[in-house]
Amino acid sequence: MLRTESLARVFQADEVETRALNNIDFRVKPGEFIAIMGPSGCGKSTLLNIMGLLDSPTSGNYYFMDENVARYSEKRRAQIRKSNIGFIFQNFNLIDELSVFENVELPLYYLGIGSSIRRTRVEEMLEKMGLAYRRNHFPVQLSGGQQQQVAVARALITNPALILADEPTGNLDSARGEEIMDALTLLNEGGTTIVMVTHSQRDAEYSSRIVHLFDGRVVNERF
Repeated sequence: MLRTESLARVFQADEVETRALNNIDFRVKPGEFIAIMGPSGCGKSTLLNIMGLLDSPTSGNYYFMDENVARYSEKRRAQIRKSNIGFIFQNFNLIDELSVFENVELPLYYLGIGSSIRRTRVEEMLEKMGLAYRRNHFPVQLSGGQQQQVAVARALITNPALILADEPTGNLDSARGEEIMDALTLLNEGGTTIVMVTHSQRDAEYSSRIVHLFDGRVVNERF
């Protein structure tokens, strides 16, 4: 599904150069569930952002669906991203002014899908996630676990081939975190490819492969 070749990302601030990723060779097969681990500042989120087409590498190649997207413009990356990738963030990233229904609907709106189809798909998704009774509520009216459930529903609404999750249980208690990990496991069993950044060894054990980063390099992989 995706692979990198000698991938590097360097950030320049004044006269200080920070090498966040250092010649990474990495491959994700369709249907895998991969956990990326490592200390803070090792490059986990940078790698996830490049895989999600939110950023471009400084050098090296990145192939997504057999297409080298490393030098694509932001506009072209956005076109590929919104049709193929769903994101789940630690801080949920819900829009406070929108209801649960509207937050989940938003990706379909950006894809130009008609209102009647959007309504049907969102209602089905909310029912599936057990959120139908919250459809008119706003994020501030929800618990952390419910907000993350909405974020998962929003990530899934376009039926993406790939889910990228950045610390998806980081702001949740253990019970709510387990619910989210169980939901991701079910998605993966249904064929969705998942790449998750996490500090939690417990969460990482849900995956089929654990990749350890250190100083911007892959130092270990465990199946």
